[in-house]
Amino acid sequence: MIAPLKPDLITVNVDGKEIAVPKGTNVIEAARLVGVDVPHYCYHPKLTVAGNCRMCLIEMGMPAVDPATKAPIMDPATGKQKINWIPRPQIGCGTNASPGLHIRTNTPMVKDCQQGVMEFLLINHPLDCPICDQAGECKLQEQATDYGRGYSRFVEQKNVKPKRTQLGPRVTLDDERCILCSRCVRFSKEIAKDDVLGFTDRGSYSTLTCYPGKTLSNNYSLNTVDICPVGALTSTDFRFKMRVWFLKQTNSIDTESSVGANTVLWSREGTLYRITPRRNDEVNDTWLSDSARILYKQVKADTRLTAITVNGTDSALDIAINAAVQLLKAGSVAIVGSGRSTVEEQFLTKKLAAAFGASAQLVSRVGQGDKLLISADRNPNVRGALVTGLITTLPAAHLTGLAADIDAGKIKTVVSVGEDLAAAGLSAAQLGKISVIYLGTHANPTSAAAKVVLPTLTVFEKSGTFVNQQFRIQKFTKAVPGPVGATDDLVVLAKLVAAVGGATLGGDVAALWPALSADVPAVGTMLFKNIPDTGLLLDATPFAALSFVEGETLHYKPSAPQPAATPTSTPA
Repeated sequence: MIAPLKPDLITVNVDGKEIAVPKGTNVIEAARLVGVDVPHYCYHPKLTVAGNCRMCLIEMGMPAVDPATKAPIMDPATGKQKINWIPRPQIGCGTNASPGLHIRTNTPMVKDCQQGVMEFLLINHPLDCPICDQAGECKLQEQATDYGRGYSRFVEQKNVKPKRTQLGPRVTLDDERCILCSRCVRFSKEIAKDDVLGFTDRGSYSTLTCYPGKTLSNNYSLNTVDICPVGALTSTDFRFKMRVWFLKQTNSIDTESSVGANTVLWSREGTLYRITPRRNDEVNDTWLSDSARILYKQVKADTRLTAITVNGTDSALDIAINAAVQLLKAGSVAIVGSGRSTVEEQFLTKKLAAAFGASAQLVSRVGQGDKLLISADRNPNVRGALVTGLITTLPAAHLTGLAADIDAGKIKTVVSVGEDLAAAGLSAAQLGKISVIYLGTHANPTSAAAKVVLPTLTVFEKSGTFVNQQFRIQKFTKAVPGPVGATDDLVVLAKLVAAVGGATLGGDVAALWPALSADVPAVGTMLFKNIPDTGLLLDATPFAALSFVEGETLHYKPSAPQPAATPTSTPA
């Protein structure tokens, strides 16, 4: 393997502090590396530079040299090389770091510019912060406090613009709050590849709108809400549901496909209110699909299973476990795992299968990839099943082999861990020939036909790990408690394994990981608590010969992360 080239580091000076950064680093990012905030609105690290807002005005200069000899010109007062400062302020977002660049962000001229820009931005902005849905997340509110004058000289009437405009099915616009940063316009054109937004009219009458005959309806539309620095674009679903400062944030993973986009769950008092993207430059940058944001609604779906049953009668957990064990000990057992189960659940599923000398099967889910953040493989953790050894080959869409064995009388009991066997190809007649033990979250034909039903938890109600299409293991943590009657999958599986003569294993993630690490070479040096929030890449070499579904490769190429700062001297 060829070692990656080291970035071409150069030295720049920010407010007297020298720092080494890769050549071409944006000045705003370079300043951030030394803890200096350059205020901005239109700049976004994942979008092209527009230079609309002018909030990032700074002073810039370069070391002085003699035009003829190129010799440094020294300042006799300080004994250091003289800096030629540009007489007028420059926009930081439109400037990339070059060798010797000096910038100043806290001079009287810079502060005067910031106050002037804030005053212009607030001329027509409504003073409705107490009722604005963006309160608590508004950059305009924050920067008006930090960089504004604190008073307004504007006494004329404000321009009236459209309010509560539906740009699409999921995004609502309050145009009076828009500061024309164009982030939403650039995102739609550059990332979503759906060029539908633009500005009409001129000056203070400029208005954000969709092109005639078009709407903001692509599956990434809510990213415009995330990156809107003010309360102009809001989520129709979340609008006025809850103040953000009341909400708890929990890191999680999108389970709609094998991409494994990083997310944040927002909850209060056991109720989920929204899902937003979490930045991971190696996986999803700062974006998330709209379809991933509504997955939390499955928690309180009408079909949610909350009653443990044995032969259709409500039961206690231990009684149901004993009933399941009796069915398992009758022999001829088949195990159907799930590509939606966590690594930890798949590990215990493998142990359960090993207790009967049976091989586990998975069911594939394949859809159309969108070349962004939804892959063709709609299971989030098929690779986890490969890593743990639950399966050794890629799953098929239908359980044809199992169906044939059932018809031949070779199978008496099937344990389904979260899979609807009917959707996987088993007929009602075939389900009637066997005893089904079902672990799952929602009612379906399999749960209806099962002898033993053990309700389990959704991804929002438990902790665990998934292995995405890059073979990156990523962890998520419990955000809300599960409903009464539902039990953690690990608890149920650990009880089943122990009851059929297997090892006694931990029924929670932290307790299980030492045994998992000892058994699975790919994660042999890991513990759950030590996995970083951005995940860790596993060795995919053992699976190189497998042909994953067409379109599985992530077509969207995430941006490179900003490099870490390398201080080269103490502040001048």
